Amino acid sequence: MTITELDAATIAARIAEGSLRAEDVASALLDRIAVREPVVRAFAAIDPDAVLRAARALDAAQLRGPLHGVPVAVKDVLDTADLPTAMGSPIFAGYQPRADAACVALARAAGALILGKTVTAEFAFVHPGPTTNPHNPAHTPGGSSSGSAAAVAAGMVPLALGTQTGGSVLRPAAFCGVVGFKPSFGLIHRGGLKLMAESLDTIGIFARRVADVALLLPVLAGLPALAPAAPRPPRIGVCRVHPWALASQEARDVVEETAARLADAGATVVDVSLPPSFDALLEVRARINDFEIARALAWEYHAERPRLSPRLAAAIEAGRGVTLADYTAAQAAGMAARAAFPSAMAGCDALLVPGAADEAPEGLGSTGDSRFQGVWTLLHGPALGLPVRRGARGLPLGIQLVAPAGQDAALLDCGRWVEAALQPPG
Repeated sequence: MTITELDAATIAARIAEGSLRAEDVASALLDRIAVREPVVRAFAAIDPDAVLRAARALDAAQLRGPLHGVPVAVKDVLDTADLPTAMGSPIFAGYQPRADAACVALARAAGALILGKTVTAEFAFVHPGPTTNPHNPAHTPGGSSSGSAAAVAAGMVPLALGTQTGGSVLRPAAFCGVVGFKPSFGLIHRGGLKLMAESLDTIGIFARRVADVALLLPVLAGLPALAPAAPRPPRIGVCRVHPWALASQEARDVVEETAARLADAGATVVDVSLPPSFDALLEVRARINDFEIARALAWEYHAERPRLSPRLAAAIEAGRGVTLADYTAAQAAGMAARAAFPSAMAGCDALLVPGAADEAPEGLGSTGDSRFQGVWTLLHGPALGLPVRRGARGLPLGIQLVAPAGQDAALLDCGRWVEAALQPPG
């Protein structure tokens, strides 16, 4: 196995034991980027010489923490003190923050090697950047965290930070065939993030394995180290609710196949139906999203409107039409759903739902359909995306595991069990 194929946990362990140097890892990844980046176009900013200098400094230092020498890429809506933060917009081209975002600073303090900034859709909304899907460049990688997902999938970096307001971590993870994790709302501090919808925006993680998420999350969230729990077959609820009917037959088949494989491996698998009130939650999330975006981008809209994409300008205008009464009602509906969700899960460790509507669509003009992640974002609980297999067009298909707010460690334990159960024999 080459260095570019190693997962983050293995890199961290080998650097800690002295069998691998951070400079070796950085050099291998930079070589990989030189080969893949002209087509994948995952990075918005990268300084190879600075990366190598930082890697050498880590090799010369005492171990700083659990991420010592592990490369991490950062979505370009999160501030970095040593690289520009353009947020996918010409308005901020060349903008250089004074300080790192909180999550970036915490990762550095634990020894992470910040590799570069990854492409985002404009202000982490829907207007896509130039990134292509590493499995087929004619297809979208998803978004808005397009560069982070593509960089991990292309072997350019083992870990990357993204953000999710609707489906911006879990959808590109599904399209690119990597592990994606959106933690509980607010678990990772959002200081230094360009907020769009302050009730929904969540910083998430892209990785190769669930163990890599469990390595990074405690550093960012101030949790104790997440050592694997004793293996326990979980209770999984298969949830076929809206927008289930909008998923392709193959995406639905992946859920059913996964449920059968997990049952064969020893999991208890049951059908779960959510309350009828949950059918309206996509519209509820959209109302909250539109109202908050219109206010978050007030300066950009009034001072720099010609440099906004037409789609974002239209969304801001729509948000300006959402009344405070409508917004307040939507917030109340979201709070009621969060309160009802734990009991609606019928005692399950996680719900099993589609990762996305289908394989990544052809073309780069859209980042895909966020309706398969939006409800879980509104519910503020953790969601874990796992790749399962390739579809008929040769692109990845995956599933999501979701749980109530605060159940992040338990969901990752469940995810490790599921990941192992889905591994092919041998």
